[in-house]
Amino acid sequence: MGALTTILTDIEGTTSSISFVKDVLFPYARARLPAFVREHGQQPEVRCWLDAVAVEISASACQDAVIVETLQGWIDEDRKHTALKALQGMVWEAGYKDGDFTAPVYPDVAPALRAWHAAGHSLAVYSSGSVAAQKLLFAHTDAGDLTTLFCGFFDTEVGGKREAASYRVIAGRLGNAPGDILFLSDVVAELDAAHEAGLRTLLLDRREDYPQPRTGAAANGHARAESFADIDAAA
Repeated sequence: MGALTTILTDIEGTTSSISFVKDVLFPYARARLPAFVREHGQQPEVRCWLDAVAVEISASACQDAVIVETLQGWIDEDRKHTALKALQGMVWEAGYKDGDFTAPVYPDVAPALRAWHAAGHSLAVYSSGSVAAQKLLFAHTDAGDLTTLFCGFFDTEVGGKREAASYRVIAGRLGNAPGDILFLSDVVAELDAAHEAGLRTLLLDRREDYPQPRTGAAANGHARAESFADIDAAA
């Protein structure tokens, strides 16, 4: 195993609270979608996604109210659908720009990311949210714009987060040997897949999101930290 060169991080439960996406972003998109579609539904970059939903549900392309209801139902189901992700991202972009919210990151995250970047580590993100949504989040954090710290953003276009092949694709795109990448996540099954692909792994076990510490069998052999401040990137 070579020297650690790249740190690949999840978002929810790792850099940012699980509750932000579920309690802020999802409800915001659900509430704003009807007005957003009324105002922007004929713009080509919006229309193409609405039409994609219409085809999937066998509805007429002009039935935007039905399409919006479908999208809201998918939000409630936390469905990972490309059209929904794209449209949510557009709604969130407007929300960020209007100052309706900023993206909270844990207090230990920004200092650690900046220190790792300054030390020469490449930083990348892998999340189930779209790349566009990831960039929006990190551009509008309560610690400032962090996007310049990252060299890569990956979503499920590369594959599922619980599939080892996805991490091999990411390693290839980053130009790293898998063993030179450390993957940070709060989900053991994702770490299992990354480990199978040859990546180093570390379980983020934050008390805010996981009041009962996950140790021993619950960590399934992965190294564990409760904060980015506990991570020794030089190890």
